[in-house]
Amino acid sequence: MVQFLHRFEEAGIGLLLVAMTLLVFFEVILRFFFNEGLLWAQELTLYMSAWLVLMGASWGLREGAHIGVDALVKHLPAGTQKVVTLIALGGCLAYCGLFLYGSWIYLSKMRMIGIEMEDMPIEKWKAMSCLVLGFALLALRVFSLGYEVWTGKRAGFGFIDEAKESMHLAQELEAEYDAKEGQNK
Repeated sequence: MVQFLHRFEEAGIGLLLVAMTLLVFFEVILRFFFNEGLLWAQELTLYMSAWLVLMGASWGLREGAHIGVDALVKHLPAGTQKVVTLIALGGCLAYCGLFLYGSWIYLSKMRMIGIEMEDMPIEKWKAMSCLVLGFALLALRVFSLGYEVWTGKRAGFGFIDEAKESMHLAQELEAEYDAKEGQNK
């Protein structure tokens, strides 16, 4: 089940990215070379980007690609780190829950009213269903991360450590510079 979720996210994100790129490219070609355009291209691109962002947030949490501020938490004892991380994850789950609830209410009303998108004959609730799917995926990832922290498989969120990456990059550049200096002598 988890592998299916991984593949679904990756395939969805990749497909959306390719489709958006091709659609915008095609629209630019039509506008600049043929003085024509697709009336619905901008709206479709907007909704596809919403799907991409919400699915990408879930994927980013899985990959540890989000930037976080954990300078204080890193200096706490391991047990306290675990508690603080679980509290933060609880807050994230509450946030996802609020958005899931609000999205469900919004989509229910949109479906009941029957409003269509401005430029395409598609009901707006179908296009906006990315809200429920995106926050459900994000909640699932937060819950999964919480389980890993609870069972000790993971120590924290697993944020990108920009300072560590920058220092590693600086050391590589310094070594490369020193190697070139050694060759020039």
